Amino acid sequence: MKHQSTYPLRLPRSVKAEVERRAKEDGTSINQFVATAVAEKLAAMNTASFFAERRNRADFHAFDRLMRRKGGEAPRPDDVLPKD
Repeated sequence: MKHQSTYPLRLPRSVKAEVERRAKEDGTSINQFVATAVAEKLAAMNTASFFAERRNRADFHAFDRLMRRKGGEAPRPDDVLPKD
């Protein structure tokens, strides 16, 4: 990482012990593990915000019209979801 900053992080002992265990298991440093965990959390929050914003812009009347439209073709007999 080219642009880094430091932050003194205080963790409860039990959380720190679990982070140490998981980082070792993962083959990474504690710092890398925490940085990755924070990045994953931010990505999840940004994704949730993105979809909430898209939902707020949705035109549900247009969606309903689209779903009720005539035409198209029926699914073919072999058009099925694979079974797990």
